[in-house]
Amino acid sequence: MIILSPNGHDYFRQAKILIIDILSIDTDILLWINGHYTEWLDTFMWYVSRSSTWIPLYVLLVGLIVLKYRSWKTVLLILLGFGVAVGLADFTTSGIIKPLVCRLRPTHEPALEGMVHLVNGYTGGLYGFCSSHAANTMACGLLFSLLYKNKYATTGLMIWVALNCYSRMYLGVHYPGDILCGLLIGALLAALVYVVLARWVLTAGSPSELQNSRHEDDGAARPGGS
Repeated sequence: MIILSPNGHDYFRQAKILIIDILSIDTDILLWINGHYTEWLDTFMWYVSRSSTWIPLYVLLVGLIVLKYRSWKTVLLILLGFGVAVGLADFTTSGIIKPLVCRLRPTHEPALEGMVHLVNGYTGGLYGFCSSHAANTMACGLLFSLLYKNKYATTGLMIWVALNCYSRMYLGVHYPGDILCGLLIGALLAALVYVVLARWVLTAGSPSELQNSRHEDDGAARPGGS
């Protein structure tokens, strides 16, 4: 157990030791996940990690948004919201944090040379903190869940997010810490965009919801039978 000392130098030394311990645990977890590989998992995780694999899912999500909200103006503003959330998640992780932190991916870390299992020779870009995959999928999945409000869709999308995140560690291109940071950024941006949409776009309610509300009101007003 680390006992904090009033000496400023001791605080710095103890904080440094704590960070080293955290990074060591981060590396151990990564090597455990990456080290439990099989031939079929290599293929499976390779395709899970590819953005193009999920194009049919994105089309489905757009279709569900259209069916729920009906109004093209509302739908377009919602799709713009998705673009903003995912775009900001990607820019924040890849355009700001990665160049500032400069944490090498496991596949580029000299200390881990020969220890990381590579799939199809894939090593990713030079820096990995934070994970753009984690941030982008969380931003997309959580924003849709907040808008669609269906527990089955939410469960499915969170499994999708988790699977994408696991695939990045399986491929050896991200530490768990990279993933957690990316998930946090994606969640915060999704929540922020949802608040904006709820305040200025969804306040009138979707046409389908309004129609259902009218039917309920008519049913309540209709006299009961004998």
